[in-house]
Amino acid sequence: MKQKKGFVLRNICGENVIIGEGIETIDFRKLIVLNDTAAWLWRQSQEMGDFTIDSLADSLCEHYDVSREQARADVERIVSEWTAEGLVEADE
Repeated sequence: MKQKKGFVLRNICGENVIIGEGIETIDFRKLIVLNDTAAWLWRQSQEMGDFTIDSLADSLCEHYDVSREQARADVERIVSEWTAEGLVEADE
């Protein structure tokens, strides 16, 4: 998987928000707000370029005191949300 081009994480008024940059990604009907851990995962996925649920879960375990099972479940949930919102795409 990888992030779709045109989406960036910004801190707006103390909130982590994913916004579209460029006319093809702008949707003014909603903002994607992330908690600190989800924002950290977004930055990790950006650094990785291509990522998997397992690679993000491994990074989460290395950075936070969380079990592998919990990390994987949390990553699956957030990546599923990102996919549903059109923020990430499967590798071709």
